[in-house]
Amino acid sequence: MAMKIRLARGGNKKRPFYRIVAADSRMPRDGRYIEKLGTYNPLLPKNSEERVKMNVERVQYWLGQGAQATDRVSRMLEAAGVLEKKERNNPIKGKPGQKAIERAEEKATEVQIATSEENADIAQAEESAVEETNAEEAPAEETAQ
Repeated sequence: MAMKIRLARGGNKKRPFYRIVAADSRMPRDGRYIEKLGTYNPLLPKNSEERVKMNVERVQYWLGQGAQATDRVSRMLEAAGVLEKKERNNPIKGKPGQKAIERAEEKATEVQIATSEENADIAQAEESAVEETNAEEAPAEETAQ
């Protein structure tokens, strides 16, 4: 029998409550299970002790018998210190989508255009300032009569 340690949903609509159970993998999610190992209430704050409760001894027993924990349950077990933390790497998930890339490129070109215009304005202002100082320093021509 292929055993899983997984979440079985309970609770009302939009008010989830889960039992952590050891069940045959062929049974439905909320269906028949062999043993209830704990509870998980996602509506409670993350720092609450009541959020995840489990019988660690029985979980270790079932893991020893060859039961496989689902991803969500394995994360809970890692947080409790029962399992070693797995290396999870999904670099594709962190990449921006096509539209975000296009928006970033458009913004970069706009910024580049704006900075080049600012640089041109600064250079023009410097040139006019140099011309003014040159005009002030130049001696006035005397007109001979």
